[in-house]
Order: sequence, then structure tokens, then C-alpha cells
Amino acid sequence: MAQIGPVKVGRGAPLAIIAGPCVIESSDHTLRLADALAGHCRKLDMPFVFKASFDKANRSSIESYRGPGLEDGLAILAKVRAEVGVPVLSDIHEPAQAEPAGKVLDCVQIPAFLCRQTDLLVAAAKTRRCVNVKKGQFMSPEEMGNVVAKLSAAGCDNYTLTERGTFFGYNRLVNDMTAIERMQVFGPVVYDATHSCQWPGAAGKSSGGHRQYVPTLASAAVAAGADAVFMEVHDDPDRAKSDPATVFPLERFAGLIMRLSRFANAARS
Repeated sequence: MAQIGPVKVGRGAPLAIIAGPCVIESSDHTLRLADALAGHCRKLDMPFVFKASFDKANRSSIESYRGPGLEDGLAILAKVRAEVGVPVLSDIHEPAQAEPAGKVLDCVQIPAFLCRQTDLLVAAAKTRRCVNVKKGQFMSPEEMGNVVAKLSAAGCDNYTLTERGTFFGYNRLVNDMTAIERMQVFGPVVYDATHSCQWPGAAGKSSGGHRQYVPTLASAAVAAGADAVFMEVHDDPDRAKSDPATVFPLERFAGLIMRLSRFANAARS
């Protein structure tokens, strides 16, 4: 069982929702989204964790918007935590970011491309916060056992693993839902519904994707036993400053989590 602030993730706990914009665009926008998402989850009594990146260091193009940066971004996330009253999650890309991030975040996330970076995993583990590691698109579910071994060696037993699709040829990801059960051997598993619909680099200087498949894949993952669903959500997806092809529309969020709640109840009965 993992613990993200007051939210429990794992066998025996309710399905948790991790959601928010891909990147922090402004303080006001972030707070408005967090408040709206939290409100929808509270109506359904679904545990909620807010997610937003303070720095997108792995953008396809050097011209792409990256976010407000470590200091300003963490200040905004601290405000979300205090004013909206929800736990917060963001990703780090360098070991030096772990300590300041751990002072604010309830969960420190390791991006998929960096999931094998030992120094980054050890630094995240030492924050004593929950650590969410996204499975690399180039890795099998079983290889995540090595990631868990690194976290454990650094003293971390509070972690989640995230499935987000596997490379299939060029600019394409596919999902094997058995990966969820196979990784649950190591710990609680989160399913990333929006990045799983991504076509990395397919738009030239940015990633493409097909957000219309988010409900299908998220529902399949919950039916397969996922402990939490991760999705990036925006109130104006086509104008989102990161991942506009795959972020899910805020106006459809309530309907989707209601659907996921029903699937979770059926899968766990």
C-alpha cells in the first residue's frame, strides 16, 4: 500500500485519481483547475491527487514551453496544497531537484525516460515522500523490479509504478493490460491514460496523439485492476502549452471518473 498524503493507493483502497495539467501555465490557471478537479472527485467520494509539472525538461523541441521552473512552480503547488486541500505530485529530472521538491510535494515522480537513473531514484527515495516511477516505454513490466530494488536500497518502501504504454515501431505506443497485474507483484500500479494515447514526436516538434481513446484505455485498465488512474486534464485542450493532442477536456472529466468508479466497483466486487 502506498500513501500520497492522506490518499492510500493499492489493494484494498478505493480507486484513486491523479489529474491536472501537463505543465503549470500560471498560478491562477493551476488553482482553478485543481479546484474544479477536486470538486468533481469529492462529489463521487474518489481519492484525488493533483498533478502538474513545474518543468518539462523532456520536450521534443528546444522552443517548447517548459513551465515556470523549480522555485516558482513549487510555490504554486504549495498554494494548491494549502488552498484546495489536496495532495500534490510533480516530476523531477535531476537529483538536485529532489530535496526542494520533497519539501512541498506529497509524491515525487520520476519520468519514464529516466526510470533507470540510479542517482535520480536514490535522491527521490531520500525525500521520504511517496515516489511514483513511470515505466519506461522501452522496458518490460518485470524490469521494474530493478527500479524497486534501487528505491528499497535507498530506504523507500512508499512508491507506486505507472504503466504508460510501450513503443511499437516509430511514433506509436501500445498497451498491454497484463502489465498492470505483472507490476503489481512489486507494488501498487497507476495507469497513465493520456500518455498512453500519445504518439511521441509524431507532430514534428511536439508529440501527437489521440485523446478520444482515453476513456477506452482508462476503463480497460481499471477493469484489469489498476490501483489508480493518472490523466492530464485541461479546460482548453487544443491551446494547452504541453501535450495538446492528448490532454483530456475538463468538461468531460466528471463523466469519465463516474464511469471509472462503476468499473472499479465491478472489478473489485
